[in-house]
Amino acid sequence: MPDDSLYTGSAAHYPVGRMPYPSAIADVLRAGLGLDGTGRLLDVGCGPGSLTTLLAPLFAEAVGVDADPGMIEEARRRAPELSWHRLRAEELPAGLGEFRVVTFAQSFHWMDQPAVARAVRPMIAPGGAWVHVGATTHRGVDGTDPLARPRPPWVRIDALVAAYLGPVRRAGRSTLPNGTPGGEEDVMRSAGYRGPDRVVVGGGEEVARSADEIVSAVFSLSYATPHLFGERVGEFEADLRSLLAEVSPPGVFAERRRETEIVIWRP
Repeated sequence: MPDDSLYTGSAAHYPVGRMPYPSAIADVLRAGLGLDGTGRLLDVGCGPGSLTTLLAPLFAEAVGVDADPGMIEEARRRAPELSWHRLRAEELPAGLGEFRVVTFAQSFHWMDQPAVARAVRPMIAPGGAWVHVGATTHRGVDGTDPLARPRPPWVRIDALVAAYLGPVRRAGRSTLPNGTPGGEEDVMRSAGYRGPDRVVVGGGEEVARSADEIVSAVFSLSYATPHLFGERVGEFEADLRSLLAEVSPPGVFAERRRETEIVIWRP
């Protein structure tokens, strides 16, 4: 059963700690799908609306759904003009109607994939598409090439999280000893989708990041959300900030952005 507590307490950290999606995603989808400001967008597992708000100008209406109430509250605060619903993906179609494009950004792997793929297919309008956006936005590319500022010490950060929460990654009320499930292509084909078409955008550019952004990036992770630390959350944050200050006393870091993969399926 999907776990609605995966990101409890992390909604406010997402816009701060996650690097924005590249605007090239909108350019690729506009050109590849012929988007012209008509039709409707559904963003499933929308979080605080980072992708929804980027793509909304390409449609007449944009709708975001997420199981986490904090995420929906944050999305409404940031973009009150859009339509937001607290819903688990497994509850679709939920009377939401038909959509020209349905997007999943860093979210499908958390869901009952076969059930969601089957439920969404009849929601996609003729000529429409299902779009996966695969990205790692909380941290940049690992590397040793020189940058303008120190890289965040991600290996030591992960070790600090493990020291507080244990060596097996947490995920809401459960753990992920083997990571999240794969096999998404088999799921999509079994549900009757055609494709995929793949496009890779962005990646490689150097970006500056503050200590506050790195702290929020950590708290935005499913395995390090604030509620998992319980009463020790303040102690953990103090240790994390101490580690960051050791690596960069001014509190400024640099990373290279990772690539973003766009995967398009057609029903």
